[in-house]
Amino acid sequence: MGEKHTYFNRDLSWLSFNKRILQEAGNPDVPLYERIKFLAIYSSNLDEFFIVRVASIRSIISIDKKKIYKRLSDDPRVVLDSILREVHVQQEEFGRIKREVTIPELKKHGIVLYRDEQPLNDHNDAINHYFRSRILSYLQPHILTGKKTRKVFLENKQLYFVIDLVNQLNESEYALVNIPSNFLDRFVKLPTINKLHYFIIIDDIIRENLDFLFPNYKIQGCYSIKLNRDAELNIEDEYSGDLVKKIQKQIAKRNLGVPSRFLYDATMSVEMAEYLKGRFDLVDDDMVPGGRYHNMNDLFGLKNPLSPELEYDYKSPLKIKGIERYKSIFDAIDKSDQLMHFPYQSYDYVLRFFNEAALDPEVKQIKATFYRIAPESFICNALISAAINGKKVTVFVELKARFDEQNNLKWAEKMKAAGVKIIYSMPGLKVHAKVAVITRRNSEGKKVNYGYFGTGNFNEKTATIYADQALLSTNEKLTTELDQLFLFLEKQETPNFETLLVSQFNIIDRFESLIDREIENAKAGKKALIIIKINNLQHQGMISKLYQASEAGVKIDMIVRSICCLIPGVKGMSDNINVHRIVDQYLEHSRAFYFYNNGDDELYQGSADWMNRNLERRIEVVFPVLKREFKEQILKMLELQLNDNIKGVMLDVELNNVPVEGKSKVRSQIDFYEYLGSIE
Repeated sequence: MGEKHTYFNRDLSWLSFNKRILQEAGNPDVPLYERIKFLAIYSSNLDEFFIVRVASIRSIISIDKKKIYKRLSDDPRVVLDSILREVHVQQEEFGRIKREVTIPELKKHGIVLYRDEQPLNDHNDAINHYFRSRILSYLQPHILTGKKTRKVFLENKQLYFVIDLVNQLNESEYALVNIPSNFLDRFVKLPTINKLHYFIIIDDIIRENLDFLFPNYKIQGCYSIKLNRDAELNIEDEYSGDLVKKIQKQIAKRNLGVPSRFLYDATMSVEMAEYLKGRFDLVDDDMVPGGRYHNMNDLFGLKNPLSPELEYDYKSPLKIKGIERYKSIFDAIDKSDQLMHFPYQSYDYVLRFFNEAALDPEVKQIKATFYRIAPESFICNALISAAINGKKVTVFVELKARFDEQNNLKWAEKMKAAGVKIIYSMPGLKVHAKVAVITRRNSEGKKVNYGYFGTGNFNEKTATIYADQALLSTNEKLTTELDQLFLFLEKQETPNFETLLVSQFNIIDRFESLIDREIENAKAGKKALIIIKINNLQHQGMISKLYQASEAGVKIDMIVRSICCLIPGVKGMSDNINVHRIVDQYLEHSRAFYFYNNGDDELYQGSADWMNRNLERRIEVVFPVLKREFKEQILKMLELQLNDNIKGVMLDVELNNVPVEGKSKVRSQIDFYEYLGSIE
């Protein structure tokens, strides 16, 4: 790796991505309720960032600097300061959009969200009734000061009010009361008056009733607070003992983690902020001033009384003609491999793949890997039915999928009880591959393996909003190697992968050789082109290889949704590299890797991003797209995304999201849907 090669910091790069989300929240061309969703996404993203990434950086800072700083490319103290400065700027913009744009525009459309103003008299009875009948049972008011005070623990991501009180002796006291937004809808619909739709946030319902909670006190002020805690599972030894029990134990401890951010209303007095810092064992780095309201990811729950107005026109998923012609999905796959594009095409075909297998008497065996399971999973229910129907079903369930551990464990136990063979997490590895294989006798009596190779999870819920691809194939090379992967997961038998690119085995070497081939072609004066679409790019070895390709004259176009540590457009290092980013109504989640190869092009798709974790500490599967018609479909998608000048931006050397120029308007997600609809 050359010393001249430099890289963006991964966390500051991620903040650039979240800033792009915020730009959509403030984009007047986006329907109002979609902008509200982007505010919610921004807030949810930032919460996870603090409880995972910032908590990790803070932990590093607390360790002996001499021992660990030498292994890091960036001083964590400098990075943390940069993060906090950038977050502050973004939070100010978030508040401005919400106050000055979103709430006034809601009002223009006859939707009133009470904020600072006093509710109408006609609503007072409804507010008081809701407080006494719904909210009151969840509240635990507590006087913080005085001799009788008890120890209070602030739960992770939960909302609280700190109230400034004056008692009957004219003494100042502080009190705490929880805001039960985790139990109740945050936004309460009030009676419609004169065709105006009114909402009030439960925070303000509680504010309106503080006298009821503290009848013998004078209310001086009321300020919202929230504490983020480190939410990583700290499993010190995955190699001995019962890993499932260790994960269960760590899940129970997740909300007990050390603080990573204490968010408080900036109008709070300095004296109160200092008191809270001492009371809850916080330090200066924890203290982050914010607005009147926190947890704005709850904006997802703000109902649209005018729906479907003020929302995107979500198109109905397309049918796949190559499957619809056949009664059985297996007959369709026997005739030809099938490539599916979600959510543009119906995810029901994936459900059919498993549902039909559960009842088909010719199906003998089903194997699948799960990373994030839907809360109500049709696929898991199909596998349960398959096991009950006498088929051999083997499922690998990753229990270390962050924030989905409990749900995955629930489904694993349910499937196991029905007779499904469950393989749990492998020590030291996460299995992130999205694959399945069904063994069946076809109409000719031949035993055939039907392989499923995906870029996205087996998750019916996220499949409606994540843009992904999946291949159904009976290609013997692909399915034989897929079977080898499952033997490795079951019995740790050493596989031999020649067609598939699999992390832990051949993925880095194969990607490097594919890039090297383009480098050699460029040096020979031939056309050399690489197109890569991924969610995250951090692995310095792969970035360095791309820099080398750029220096050799290879043209490299990249579509990187989120983290991008590669710096594009630097003279002598990355002149030939462009980095695009797409943020639109669907979350771009698929991965694609295209190599021109002097006209004999190769295209791959799969589950692997180019992060250290994906290439070095996980099991990922990347598969070749072999059929020409499928290559053309993926290349059309890539072409549209590289030319998207409505929802696409380009990353510059300062991590700015720069608009894409173009004479004709291209919106890749809409245009790709129309393209797929035109395919016979």
